[in-house]
Amino acid sequence: GLFGVPELSCPEGFQEAQDKALQESEQLVQKACSTPPGPETVMIFDQLSDSLCRVADLADFVKVAHPDLEFREAAEEACRNIGTVVEKLNTDVELCQSLRRLLADETVLSSLDPETRRVAELFMFDFEISGIHLDEEKRKKAVDLNVRILDLCNEFLIGTHIPNKIDKHVLPEHIRYNFTAEGNYLRIAGLHADCPDDLVREAAYKIFLHSNAQQLARLEELLASRNSLAQLVGYDTFAHRALQGTMAKNPETVRQFLEKLSEQLSKRTQKDFEMMTKMKMKLNPHNSMLMPWDHPYYSGVLRAERYNIDPGLYCPFFSLGACMEGLNSLFSQLLGISLYAEQTKRGEIWSEDVRKLAVVHETEGLLGYIYCDFFQRPDKPHQDCHFTVRGGRLKENGEYQLPVVVLMLSLPNSARGAPTLLSPGMMENLFHEMGHAMHSMLGRTRYQHVTGTRCATDFAEVPSILMEYFANDYRVVNQFARHYKTGQPLPKNMVSRLCESKKVCAAADMQLQVFYAVLDQIYHGKHPLKKSTTEILKETQEKVYGLPYVPNTAWQLRFSHLVGYGAKYYSYLMSRAVASMVWKQCFAQNPFDRAMGERYRREMLAHGGGKEPMLMVQGMLQKSPSVEDFVDALVSDLDHDFETFIMDS
Repeated sequence: GLFGVPELSCPEGFQEAQDKALQESEQLVQKACSTPPGPETVMIFDQLSDSLCRVADLADFVKVAHPDLEFREAAEEACRNIGTVVEKLNTDVELCQSLRRLLADETVLSSLDPETRRVAELFMFDFEISGIHLDEEKRKKAVDLNVRILDLCNEFLIGTHIPNKIDKHVLPEHIRYNFTAEGNYLRIAGLHADCPDDLVREAAYKIFLHSNAQQLARLEELLASRNSLAQLVGYDTFAHRALQGTMAKNPETVRQFLEKLSEQLSKRTQKDFEMMTKMKMKLNPHNSMLMPWDHPYYSGVLRAERYNIDPGLYCPFFSLGACMEGLNSLFSQLLGISLYAEQTKRGEIWSEDVRKLAVVHETEGLLGYIYCDFFQRPDKPHQDCHFTVRGGRLKENGEYQLPVVVLMLSLPNSARGAPTLLSPGMMENLFHEMGHAMHSMLGRTRYQHVTGTRCATDFAEVPSILMEYFANDYRVVNQFARHYKTGQPLPKNMVSRLCESKKVCAAADMQLQVFYAVLDQIYHGKHPLKKSTTEILKETQEKVYGLPYVPNTAWQLRFSHLVGYGAKYYSYLMSRAVASMVWKQCFAQNPFDRAMGERYRREMLAHGGGKEPMLMVQGMLQKSPSVEDFVDALVSDLDHDFETFIMDS
């Protein structure tokens, strides 16, 4: 069966696995309600969470990645059913009472260790945001809102990807071939951001981002429902509810962070826009005004012109085998960990090119498993991501339940006999996703509710972004980057050029991220919104980003992160700031420093979400960073490295 789960040898097995989990959960609910308050209460709650998550997490992965439609549909159904049960449990008054008795008993509470206490509080928080403290009528309203929000999220998400069609005669004949023809229509499925023809990018931008009444209604209802739910359960806004327990803690801190960052970036962003405008004038003298569809393209042109970083020059040095060796060597030196390929059993994997890795520590032994689903195939989503399939936890019999994760990439399938070659971007993504996997393997918590990456959103990206710093360091790259034919190492100046090229127009790129994050905060802030979501977009774009809004477009209707990162889009920037500080302070001098690796494991990875995120950062940096520190870390990363500059001049 899939992942070695015997029931899952066929799609119908999901029903069986789900029934088993629901049966188990009923028994655990009764047990929780009849157990006197103490650490055992938290243990039972965690078992309950584990029995449901073991099916839901696995199904979450299968519903997007399995090649067989029947498996995908069965998994989707299981997700829905378990989701409904979780919503019910979160409003089960008797179940909540058993936890409340524990948290109200000072004597018992003071005897709990910090992790157990935090996990108890996190479970309580889940009850409260579901409106457990409300009367029955309001509680029912909270459940209904939760269900409606889930549906709206799914509908909105589908809507963000749906292509737009246009009568082909509307577009000049010489650019029509860039789009897929369907009878008399052309299908525009994306922004064509890399196309050298300005007109193609302009047409794609205006058509793909054209406003759509249905999608607009979904977004407005989603934002209003999130706000109603947050207010119903006692928060001022949805953002206040979403930021509880994060590093930032509240919307005020996020606003401050984004405003200060924007202020620090403004001069550099202006300079970047001026450079792009000059380049546009040079290539297109008739129309030199910089527009939103120009930014990604001309920043790429500037990068290529200044540093000659054609991916084709780099790929031969980054075969997949070499990159995996590089990761293995880095983890071995920093953390005493090795990756070993394991044989899979029949039916355990969903595609024959999936590889299973055992993660083994030199003294502690087997830590868990990583399934590597690295190659493109029809119907597989084109995003790189990390899925928890089973969380780690200490079982009742004293054994440790090993974590299981999947890393999903979209690498091209190689020609027969040739190795898979990665572009520098793919190599960096591989390191990024491996950062998440190591967090999952080393976040060996007692409770699965806080295992590995089950932590605050603005902390969850720190381990993965930190790995990007390793991937961009010559000392690390030099250990594994070898030409697959000649064995020759990648020259140092090529690595330096690559790193410096990423700083070209990086301020403008970061400013764009700030704009997205500000927009997300406004949408999830005070309701009713003062204006329509499109008017807010226009105003914010012109004020925060600086490139003009294009009439009749509605970019927010393609902003899929509003679903998974509602009120938390800033997390990428804040995680990057922390990762940057950790890199500079702890690893920049010696990226293979074992003592630092151990400190990193002990202070940041080992706790999963079982410790307040800011305390983990403090433990690592040995000081408590301020908003200004975060901003400085991000801005100082934009400075060019003088040595490379001189070398290349």
